[in-house]
Amino acid sequence: MENQTGQTPKKNSNVIYFLIIVVLALLGTDVYLYLQKNKSDTRIVYQEDEKNRLKIELDSLEAQIEQVNAGKAKMTSELRAKNDSLESKIKVLRQELAKGKLTSGELAKAQEDVKQLRYFVTKYTADIEELKKQNTSLAAERDTLKTNLGTVTQKATTLEAQNKDLDSKVTIAKALKAGRIDIAAYKVKNSGKEVEETRAKPTTKLKINFTVAPNTLADKTLHDVYLRVLDPTGNLVTDAANSGNFTADGQDLQYTYKTSIDFKNDNSTFTVDWKSPTNPPFQKGTYTVLLYSDGSTMGQGSVTLK
Repeated sequence: MENQTGQTPKKNSNVIYFLIIVVLALLGTDVYLYLQKNKSDTRIVYQEDEKNRLKIELDSLEAQIEQVNAGKAKMTSELRAKNDSLESKIKVLRQELAKGKLTSGELAKAQEDVKQLRYFVTKYTADIEELKKQNTSLAAERDTLKTNLGTVTQKATTLEAQNKDLDSKVTIAKALKAGRIDIAAYKVKNSGKEVEETRAKPTTKLKINFTVAPNTLADKTLHDVYLRVLDPTGNLVTDAANSGNFTADGQDLQYTYKTSIDFKNDNSTFTVDWKSPTNPPFQKGTYTVLLYSDGSTMGQGSVTLK
C-alpha cells in the first residue's frame, strides 16, 4: 500500500509539467503569429508608401519634361524620339504602379526603372538646354549676319549711286562743247557763188561755223551733232524729211537738222550749211541755232536778218 501512494504524486507532477510546456508553446506560437502579422502589416504599409513615393516621383519627372518642352526649342529628330520614349516609359510605370499589390520583386523593379528614368530625364533636360543655347547663339549670329548684310547692302547701294553719279559726271565731262560759234546768212547767185547777206528776203541759207573746245576725255571718233533752229517768233523750224527726235540734258527733243563731225581734239573748225524748208525761206528778225552732242548742249549762236 505504501508503494502505490508514492507513485501517484509523481505521475501528477509529470502531467503538470506537460501542461505547462503546452501552455508555453501555445503562448510562443501566439507571440510568433503576432510578430509575423505586425511584420506583414509593416511590409504592406511600406509597399504602399513606396508606391506613393514612386508616383510622386513620376509626377515630378513628367512635369520636368513638360516644362522643358514648353521652351519651344526646335528639337532634332533624335531629341523628339527621346522625348516620346520617356513619355512612353512614364506611362508604363504608371500602369504598373496602378496594380493592386506588388510583390517585392515587382516593387524593386519599379524602383530601379524610376531610378533609370530619372537619369534619362536629367540627361534629356541637359540636351534640351544645350539645344536652346545653340539656338540662341545661332539666332544671334543670324541677327549679326542680317545687320552685316544690311550694312553691305547699304554700302552697295551707296556705291552704286556714287558710280552712277560718277558715270554721269564722266559722261558730261566727255561731252563735246563748242568753243566758238559764228552764224552768217548767205544768198547763192545763179552762178553758184555764195554771197554773205544781212537781209532776210534774198537769204537762202545759214552757214554755221563752230569749233569744239579741247577735251582729253572725249572719244576721238565721229560724234552726232543735232541742230535746233528757232525762227524770230521762237518756233522750232522743222522739216519732215530731215527732222527727228533725240535726248539731251534729260529731255526728249526734236531736232531741225542732224550731222556728224570727226572729233580729233585739234581745234578744227566745222561748218554746217542749213537751208530753210519754209517758203519764203527766211523772215526778218533773229534766228537762234542751238547745237547738241553726246546728250548735252554744246552751245548756241544767232544771226539777225533785216
